[in-house]
Amino acid sequence: MRTLTPAAARRIALAAQGLARPRPEREPTTRDLQRVVDTVGLIQIDSVNVLARSHYLPVFSRVGPYDTALLDRMRDRAPRRLVEYWAHEASLLPPSTWPLMEHPRMRRAREESWGGMQAVARDQPDVVSAVLAEVRAGRPRTAREIEAALGHERTGDKEHWGWNWSQVKHALEHLFWAGEISSAGRTSQFERRYAALERVVPPAHAPLWLDPAARPAADEAYTELVRISARATGVATEADLADYFRLKRVHVRPAIERLVAAGELEPVDVRGWAEPAWLHAEARRPRAVQARALLSPFDSLVWCRPRVERIFDFHYRIEIYTPAEQRVHGYYVLPFLLGDELVGRVDLKADRTAGALLARQVTWEPGRGGADDRRELAEELGLMATWLGLAEVVGA
Repeated sequence: MRTLTPAAARRIALAAQGLARPRPEREPTTRDLQRVVDTVGLIQIDSVNVLARSHYLPVFSRVGPYDTALLDRMRDRAPRRLVEYWAHEASLLPPSTWPLMEHPRMRRAREESWGGMQAVARDQPDVVSAVLAEVRAGRPRTAREIEAALGHERTGDKEHWGWNWSQVKHALEHLFWAGEISSAGRTSQFERRYAALERVVPPAHAPLWLDPAARPAADEAYTELVRISARATGVATEADLADYFRLKRVHVRPAIERLVAAGELEPVDVRGWAEPAWLHAEARRPRAVQARALLSPFDSLVWCRPRVERIFDFHYRIEIYTPAEQRVHGYYVLPFLLGDELVGRVDLKADRTAGALLARQVTWEPGRGGADDRRELAEELGLMATWLGLAEVVGA
């Protein structure tokens, strides 16, 4: 069995995520964005907008300043290159990946979705049927618009309605989870625009989208999802591969065996790793990585916290939901990648009124934070500020 050093595994992981590749020296195009999507496989979505919507950040980390309208068009305009679904949490993924979620997610909507979704599907099938018919009958609309069309009046705390979903909203989310409807994009308030599958699917993918019976069998689907995960991680444990699409390990294990038998994965021993690992046959193995990037808390390089700690010896937790007085590093903290190491973290906020990128707290790893590290961070913050249309960086 091949043995890898921790440093080699770290560089392989960075290369697999597209972070060992130089950023374009010109203005990035849709082709550059597509390359990022093809590399990472999916991009997680999150509603927090203290800095920028999180799905914009992984692309910036890999290609530098770009026009976010390009990513919006990939999601919102036909033929769509990205669609939204529950993959690794809410995510943007290629239309070809969507049918693969039939067995891991869609067929399990009644048992494994959130409680309110399960309840409306179980106890109010008439509501679900009415909502489905309304979505299929009209243009893409938000939950509020569909509620109005059905004559439903929302009650409760209007300022925090997301935590007080109506039955219509629960039905919409159930149908979305079950793969019976889709999303045609988001509004400027980050609300989903629910749509019939026919209005979202690119023609080339229509057969698998519109006919559940035509979608890949379970074994084939799990194998393909693990294949995508293995390519995007480079070298990974079973737990790492399961986490990428939030699959159950009982389904991941036989998929790994099939990929090993096909010569696509190779069992390897990574020194210091307690669990067995697998190396993708086409994984790049760079001798050095000269990366520099600020990473979203939801970036696919760092979203699996145990993997981050194992590969980078970097203990990372998001502290958004931690009471302010208990936070260690700040509210919206981005790890700072320099070379092939995570050398620090920065609590960032875009103050759009003042036109400033606020670095509210910078924390360096032990032995880091010297003049060179600080200069590199200042340059990356300046680049981010320019991309966000902010005039200055304050606090770094």
